[in-house]
Amino acid sequence: MLQDIEPHLACPHCAQHLVLHGRTLRCEAGHSFDQARQGYVSLLPGDAHTGTGDTAEMVAARADFLAAGHYRPVADALAEAARGAGPGLVADLGAGTGHYLAHVLDRLGGERPGAALDISKYALRRAAKAHPRIGAVVCDAWRPLPLLDGCAELVLNVFAPRNGPELRRVLRPGGRLLVVSPTSRHLRELVGGLGLLSVDEDKERRIDEKLGPWFDRSDRVEVDFRLRLSHQDAAAVVGMGPSAWHTDPARLAAALAALPEPVEVTGSVLVSTYR
Repeated sequence: MLQDIEPHLACPHCAQHLVLHGRTLRCEAGHSFDQARQGYVSLLPGDAHTGTGDTAEMVAARADFLAAGHYRPVADALAEAARGAGPGLVADLGAGTGHYLAHVLDRLGGERPGAALDISKYALRRAAKAHPRIGAVVCDAWRPLPLLDGCAELVLNVFAPRNGPELRRVLRPGGRLLVVSPTSRHLRELVGGLGLLSVDEDKERRIDEKLGPWFDRSDRVEVDFRLRLSHQDAAAVVGMGPSAWHTDPARLAAALAALPEPVEVTGSVLVSTYR
C-alpha cells in the first residue's frame, strides 16, 4: 500500500520527502498529489511524459498470460537472484501489473515494502492490488524517479527501460540492480509468423555498455524454457508487448490460424545482477 513506501518517496518538483496525509502526499514546499481511488498515485511533474504507456488492452493481455504461469521460470529466476537482499525497499522500474515484484516480495519474506513504478495507470491499477506491501506510482522512467537518494535495497527491471544514473542514485551503497532481458532466441518461433519484433543479437552488450558508467555486472544467468501456447496465449504474447503497436488484427488472426495448436515456443531470457 502507499503508506508502506511513503518513507521513500520524493517530490517530482523539488525532490523533498513526501508525507502522506490521508490520501494526499505533500512536501514541505507545498506540492501535493492525491491518491487515485484505484490505489496508485501519479508523481509526474507537469511537463513530463503525457502518454499512457501500455494500454488497458495490453495490460489485460499481460495479466492473463502471466496468471497462466507461462513465465513462471522467469519469475523464479528473478526471485532466486534476489536472495540475500536486506530488509529495505524493493523498487521495480517498469513494474507493469506488479507480477514480478509481488513474486520477489513473497520469496524474500519479511516486511519489505515494494514500489511499483510505471508510466501506465492501467498497469498500476493492477499493481496496487498485486501485493499488500506494494505502493504503485505513475512516473516517467526517463525523468528523475520520485524516490529519495539511496533508499532502495534492490531494484528490479524486467523487460523495461533502464535509466542508469537514476537507478544508481536511488540504490543504497552495496545495493543490487536485477535486469531481465530477452535473448535473440526468445519467442523465435513466433517472430516471423506473427510479426513480433525481433531481439537484437547485441542486446546483452548494449545493456552492459549503457549501465557501465554506473554499475558493475557481478552475475548473469541464462534461463531457457519451453512454452506450449494455445492460439489465445500466442495472441496475448503479441498483444502484451511492443509488437501490439505494429500488428494488424486481421493479419494476426490469419497467421494464428496457420499455426499448430498448441504451438511449441522457446523462452529464453538473461537475469543479470549489477552492483
